[in-house]
Amino acid sequence: MSTKFSWEFSPTDGNEDYGEELNSALPPLGRRLLSQRGISGREQAQKFINPRLADLGDPFSLREMDTAVERIFRAVDNGESVCIYGDYDVDGVSSVTLLYTILRAYDLDVHYFIPVRTKEGYGLSEEGIRHAIETCGRKPELMLCVDCGTSSVDEVAALRDMGIDVIILDHHESGAQGRPPALAVVNAKLEADSPLTYLCSAGVVFKLAHALLKRRRLPDFDLRRYLDLVAVATVADIVPLVQENRLLTRYGLQVMERGGNTGLQALLHIAGLHDRLSATQVSFRVGPRINAAGRMDSPMVALDLLLEQDAEEAARRARQLDNLNHLRQDTEEQIRNEALEMLPLTHSPDCRVIVLGSRAWHPGVVGIVASMLMRRFNKPAFVISLDENGVGKGSGRSVPGISLVQALHRCADTIVSGGGHEMAAGLVIMEDQIDAFRERFDAFARSCTPAEPSLPTLHVDAEVRFEELTLDLLDSYELLEPFGNANPQPVFMSRGVMPSSPPQHLRGNHLRLNLRQGICERYAMYFGGGEVKLPDPPWDIAFTIDRNIWNGRASLSISIQDIRPAQ
Repeated sequence: MSTKFSWEFSPTDGNEDYGEELNSALPPLGRRLLSQRGISGREQAQKFINPRLADLGDPFSLREMDTAVERIFRAVDNGESVCIYGDYDVDGVSSVTLLYTILRAYDLDVHYFIPVRTKEGYGLSEEGIRHAIETCGRKPELMLCVDCGTSSVDEVAALRDMGIDVIILDHHESGAQGRPPALAVVNAKLEADSPLTYLCSAGVVFKLAHALLKRRRLPDFDLRRYLDLVAVATVADIVPLVQENRLLTRYGLQVMERGGNTGLQALLHIAGLHDRLSATQVSFRVGPRINAAGRMDSPMVALDLLLEQDAEEAARRARQLDNLNHLRQDTEEQIRNEALEMLPLTHSPDCRVIVLGSRAWHPGVVGIVASMLMRRFNKPAFVISLDENGVGKGSGRSVPGISLVQALHRCADTIVSGGGHEMAAGLVIMEDQIDAFRERFDAFARSCTPAEPSLPTLHVDAEVRFEELTLDLLDSYELLEPFGNANPQPVFMSRGVMPSSPPQHLRGNHLRLNLRQGICERYAMYFGGGEVKLPDPPWDIAFTIDRNIWNGRASLSISIQDIRPAQ
């Protein structure tokens, strides 16, 4: 039996002919991986392997973009005061940075505000709006809401009644009340047939910047220089890496490699990332450090870093974020252990969901713990931090087939408020309603997935032997990057593998394995492998590969995803 997953080989469409030029550049394995991603024909393959910024679509194809651009230029022409109101995660902070930069380039009087999670909570709120206006020094004529606002109907109406025009630049789902009464809502999720629903908020802001520059060119402003901000937001927000998202991320990673944003460069240095960058590295080693500010302290620490121009000051701020990230990791581990102890005491064995809450839990890390519980038990999970008054703020993560947005709508009478995406959402709930919410949420999950939940599926792309794991294989495989949501990193498998020595346990419950297949030996890392019971060898192993560079020398690294008895 597998330790974590049910294995399934990914099918191909049978078309692996991409023309003479590409066929000679790609080995059969590379062509098979392209086919598994639904890429057919030479032209489609060329666009996937060598995307060009010239292929970006017209930013005015986003509905209400024209209205947003017209209103911003009216603010420019009239010398109005503008306030940017953002969110405290990577996408929000990156979006605010990019939007502030482009608006300042047009000599606008721009201020910015990001709510503190433990004070004003997520998104637009009465308290957040009051603090934002205080930060501006006076009531602005225009407020730009970034990575929030789509479901804030009452709050936007209150701003309108105060005489403040509102433009929303967002990618979240709308709430039960529908479109907020903003002057413009630039959000593809509110359009019936938009092809751009995959954009994160930084992608939407990039589109706005592109639209502004198309209407009024700034000779000294090169929008391509800021693609690193779009890339880090796109990979950290786990939006689909398809079409323009994939293009923007690929070029954004190249900007990061060459220099780019001073604050991001300081973070890359402190994370030990040099030379060639991957989306996975940015997602796991840069994104959490930026997020740590909003989780553990004030998101302004991260925003100040991304706006910083001085390298020495950026290095100091990056160290501050790194310290906050270490604090986040310690806090997360404590809550995770307490949640695992609490689970059998509060949930029946056949419960299809996980809903846990405590007054001792920090609200900044409940989403991370919810994600861990979801992956470990293959069930949708909400983890809730309760204050001294019994008001809970929780984050949820889901599994395919169970929409958290629909669940929150179905359980609306048991919560104060909630919203987000199908796979990730937040809620506010009273402590005495947690049991009722769990019961209703469980009933909803059963209606979506009548069968008893089983092991999650691991899609295996191809079988390879150890001797095939070469740098030449990496060269062709890396043409498919960047990897992420909707363009997953290929998973390979090798059969009949034996451990050459006992597993070496490392800090963080990870395993270092020395493996042998025939006469060929390879080292591999099994992150989190210390938490699972390994079967008796020989093994079949499922793994991903990456390029590792140490002291200027490149090698191929193996990351174990799962182990099962050899079949």
